[in-house]
Amino acid sequence: MAFNIKRMFGKSDAGDDYVEIDLDSQQQKKEKIKVRPFVLRKYDDINEILESLREGYTIAIIDIKQLKSKDIIELKRSVAKIKKTVDAMEGSIAGFGDHSIIATPSFAEVYKGPVVAKSEKREDLKFY
Repeated sequence: MAFNIKRMFGKSDAGDDYVEIDLDSQQQKKEKIKVRPFVLRKYDDINEILESLREGYTIAIIDIKQLKSKDIIELKRSVAKIKKTVDAMEGSIAGFGDHSIIATPSFAEVYKGPVVAKSEKREDLKFY
């Protein structure tokens, strides 16, 4: 697509002086995926987490240790709100250890693997 600058400003069209602007050459910048840590100290901290997840390019690793030691009810409310948002985005959420949660948008999935009960002993693993 080309624009004639002189014609746009009312000048005479004596020659072929024009500037060609290719609008398709300016490709949009690709967003990189971010793995971002968060610390959940109080219920209001989930706002920043939810905003990052809604952008669609952030995998959130959330440390819940501080809120877990303070107020377990507030922790349950926070996790329920994060889970509801992640489910609405068709994302994935899972606990990682006792003090962390991983939440992802729809493009990623947290591997949850087979669950092995603590009381079960695995006979195939022997330590000498």
